[in-house]
Amino acid sequence: MNDQTRTQIETTVKNNKVVLFMKGNRSFPQCGFSATVISILNQLGPKYETVNVLAEPAIREGIKEFSQWPTIPQLYVDGEFVGGCDIIKTLHASGELAKLLGAEAQKVEPPKLTLTPSAARAFEAAAADAGSHVLRIEANAQFQYDLLFADKLPGDLIVTSQGRAIHVAPESARRLDGTVIDFIEGPDGSGFKITNPNEPVKVKPLTPKALKAMLDAGDKVELFDVRTPEEHAIASLAGARLLDQPAQTYLLGLDRSTPIVFHCHHGGRSQAAAEHFLKQGFKTVYNLEGGLDAWSQTVDPSVPRY
Repeated sequence: MNDQTRTQIETTVKNNKVVLFMKGNRSFPQCGFSATVISILNQLGPKYETVNVLAEPAIREGIKEFSQWPTIPQLYVDGEFVGGCDIIKTLHASGELAKLLGAEAQKVEPPKLTLTPSAARAFEAAAADAGSHVLRIEANAQFQYDLLFADKLPGDLIVTSQGRAIHVAPESARRLDGTVIDFIEGPDGSGFKITNPNEPVKVKPLTPKALKAMLDAGDKVELFDVRTPEEHAIASLAGARLLDQPAQTYLLGLDRSTPIVFHCHHGGRSQAAAEHFLKQGFKTVYNLEGGLDAWSQTVDPSVPRY
């Protein structure tokens, strides 16, 4: 680390009572660990500053040397290094972080969680091999979930449903309130399904077989092909509009509750398009998993592959 970078870090740490070196910023964390610490700091309510290490590569590497700590995020309070994500979570759960920040610890109520009978049975079977571990569910700021048997942690909130205790980290409690955990078995496999009323609208992945079932059932759905005109001429999905300018005008004129399905060759370009139009207010937006190539392989082999 050069002298300029060291001076910049020292000045930032000295001039701010609370500063978090993180990926992204407090409004848009760009990793789950940074988002977790931001969520905790926001709960406690102190004034704090953030430094986006992704925007300053020298700081990203320099802060690791400065603190002798290998990971990001890193929290400093009153000029002293406190720790990374796991340490912050532990200090928050014990109440020590609130004291360190001079913040009044807010009481966090346990969330309302519901296990369906099928989920309870699945957990009952799994618990036989869990030993002393407890059932936990956590949700980060991006509403990515961890649902597993793991260690009990200090400060855990405990909710009971279907006779089974579920442990929740305090920082996840508000995000998880009202969540229903189900266990689904079907022709494509089995697994847990988490339904959370607090979760923002996301692009929904749609398998080719599921799309075929929707079309066979006569479900109202609008199909859009985001590939090039040349690709569309080689192979196409019946009923899909090439997303040229007239099709975009048509799409933006639709009721925002209309189900929309985007597809491309393999699913990457259509995912980006789906996320773009989700931001335009559409509420049910699908991306065809594997794109037209997967449709050809699993549903309609008459569609040419290229």
